[in-house]
Amino acid sequence: MNIEVAHESNAQRFVAVVEGQECVIEYRLSGKTMTITHTGVPASLGGRGIAAQLTRFALDHARSKGWKVVPACSYAAGYFEKHPEVSDLLA
Repeated sequence: MNIEVAHESNAQRFVAVVEGQECVIEYRLSGKTMTITHTGVPASLGGRGIAAQLTRFALDHARSKGWKVVPACSYAAGYFEKHPEVSDLLA
């Protein structure tokens, strides 16, 4: 399943609406460091890889901006553990 992700820069979050439900990654930006503070996907949408796609989108955005990333939420931290190819983004 591919999802369409929007970056709401003013709200410091990435959003996808799937089956009418909002899925988000929220972050704080300080200088060139993006701290991922929350990853949220409704339970009814769980297990479809939506959180992973949101995370990948957020990390691709961080890379394009030259940002480093602090995975402060448990999902983002786990993503970094499972995907060593993005470890260069770690702050």
